Amino acid sequence: MNTIRLLLILLAGLSAAFSQENPIVVGAVISRTGAHAGLAADYLKGLQLWREQVNESDGLLGRRLELRVLDDGSRAVRARELYAELMRDPKVDLLVGPYGSAATLLAGAEAERARRVIVNGAGPSAAVHSRPGRYLFQTAVPYAAYGLGVLQVAEAADLRRLFIVARDDAASREMAEATRGAAQNGFAPGEIEIYRPGTLDFAALVAKARAARAEAWIAFGDVRDAAEMVKTFKRLDYAPQLFFANAASHPRFIALLGQDAEFSLGAIDFDPRLGDAARAFAKAFSARWDVPPRLAAAEGYTAGTVLAAAVRSAGTLDQERLGAALAGLEISTVLGEYRVARENGAQIGFRPAVVQIRKGRPELGTPLLPYPQWNERALIR
Repeated sequence: MNTIRLLLILLAGLSAAFSQENPIVVGAVISRTGAHAGLAADYLKGLQLWREQVNESDGLLGRRLELRVLDDGSRAVRARELYAELMRDPKVDLLVGPYGSAATLLAGAEAERARRVIVNGAGPSAAVHSRPGRYLFQTAVPYAAYGLGVLQVAEAADLRRLFIVARDDAASREMAEATRGAAQNGFAPGEIEIYRPGTLDFAALVAKARAARAEAWIAFGDVRDAAEMVKTFKRLDYAPQLFFANAASHPRFIALLGQDAEFSLGAIDFDPRLGDAARAFAKAFSARWDVPPRLAAAEGYTAGTVLAAAVRSAGTLDQERLGAALAGLEISTVLGEYRVARENGAQIGFRPAVVQIRKGRPELGTPLLPYPQWNERALIR
């Protein structure tokens, strides 16, 4: 009996040593320098927290995780070259995508050629998944999802005549176009109105909205744009029944407007209040890094979470079986319910929540409508 016990102990020790010497290597190309370095640093911290948590438990398939991170200098072409390098390395078992849509588009093309699975953790543009594919799976919050929540709010309030406006940049246009496309059944969305970056006076658009008898003003752009819209509304004594700007949830929107920000609707893609998983992640991230997590951190953590769930579901690192697992996987994450379109791996489960500015804070829950007329607003003390 003593001999058998000794043998079992020795085997367990050998197994543990083998696991330590042969970790599962997760490769990623993440901007450590250049224009994307600031946000990409949060993305990497989310991945690092995920790896630490996995290693503190039972590992993945009984093996520890190791991150191998290369720097693309915030250059998409360089990201493609480095992913090709990672895919040729037999020691790299799994891949997580880079920060940014342009880099992810090129990395995804390399993945399809090499038949290597890659998780798109931070490429929100629809262009990344515009073609059928078998190896690229999106865990980023897509631009196309940012207007879906406000359409639900408008429908519940029986507001059908929409006035959709967008800043003249790729992300805002994509958000607006997807919202208009989703509004084709049951709404009268009109054409998208495009305005130039730096616009300070939205009087011309207010005149168009009034002429169209618009019930809901839905805007996609940056924080200052949204604030200038509200300033124009007040100056012209204009109040649609619903005012939504995707950037209205940002603290700077409230700082720019004060009480005039009240009753505006905005979108939040990550917030600790969005569920138990988001709350637990925010607590762990803050404890680890001494700062609260932003979207990029949640994206990195979600990419790892989904990848690990697929590996466990497949029970192997085989790329074909892993791809099949990712295509059919449905799990809760800190960003919502992961679910992808089978034909191209685009994310269809995540949907930013709608918040309303109430007493100086973006609040979840059923919004108070209609957006009050300016002469009906009371001073908040």
